[in-house]
Formats: sequence, structure tokens, C-alpha cells
Amino acid sequence: MARLRPHARVLVWPTLLLFALAGGTGYFFGNMAEPWQNAAVLGGAIALAVIGWLLPLGAWLTKRYTITTRRIIFRHGFFVRTRQELLHSRGYDVSVRQNWVQAGFHSGTVLINSGLEHPLVLKDVPNVDLVQSALHDLMEKASTVIGSRRQEQSAHSDESAFWGRR
Repeated sequence: MARLRPHARVLVWPTLLLFALAGGTGYFFGNMAEPWQNAAVLGGAIALAVIGWLLPLGAWLTKRYTITTRRIIFRHGFFVRTRQELLHSRGYDVSVRQNWVQAGFHSGTVLINSGLEHPLVLKDVPNVDLVQSALHDLMEKASTVIGSRRQEQSAHSDESAFWGRR
């Protein structure tokens, strides 16, 4: 039904850092007196670009939330991949937390408490109200499907496998 990532707003500061690095490197590279100083400026700029822009971009790209008709799948991790799944049929409580910046961008953090010790946290999800209502609808639909299956199974439990009805 939906594939989500955290809001791209988290990449604003790393991108501004990248632009400042590009401008500073363009200004200072070639203006130094010694060739080793020019190489140091270029090497420092590359190292800061990797640490300040490429790593946050990679961390943002590796976090993914997938909502299907049967479950919620939460994947994250750069070197060690972690995958968590939560079935809609288990039933859970959905709550939303927003600060004033997130409310301005219509995003927020979705907390899914399924009765386990740690709730599943979908951080800074875009269109948080739509995600919350979709999760409520999917959980309600899954619970009615499970309930109808249980009724069917209890109706068939009166029959014996060998002799028919008891």
C-alpha cells in the first residue's frame, strides 16, 4: 500500500554544508602558497563532504517503512540490516507525536504499541495523519477477517474427521 522514508527535511543541513564546502573549496583551492596546502584543502573538503553529507544521505536512504495489507515492515541499518514486521491482525495502538516543525511540514512520528516491550517507532513520517488513518483501517479490516475465520473454524469444529457430525 505504501513505501515511506523519513521526511527529506533531515537532509537540509547536510546539503547546506555541501554547498558551503563547494564554495569554500573553490575559493581557497589554488590560492594557497604551497602545493601541499592545496592538496590539504581538497582532502579536507572531501573528508568533510563524506562525513557531513554522504553518511547522512546513506542513513536516510537505508531507513524504509513499508505498509502492506497484511503487515508493517520496518527496515533500517547501513552495515547491519535490521528488519521488523508487525502483523495487522495482532492488533496494536497507534499514536502520533508532532513538534511544531513537523506540524508545519505535515509530518510526525508514529508510535505503534503492540504490547511488546518496545513500540515500533516510525520517525518523521510524511503525511502522518494519512498514515495513522490507513493503519487504523488496515488493523480493523484484518481483525474482522480474523474474526470471520475463527467463526468458520468454530462452526467446523462440530464435525469429526472420521464419522461426520457428532
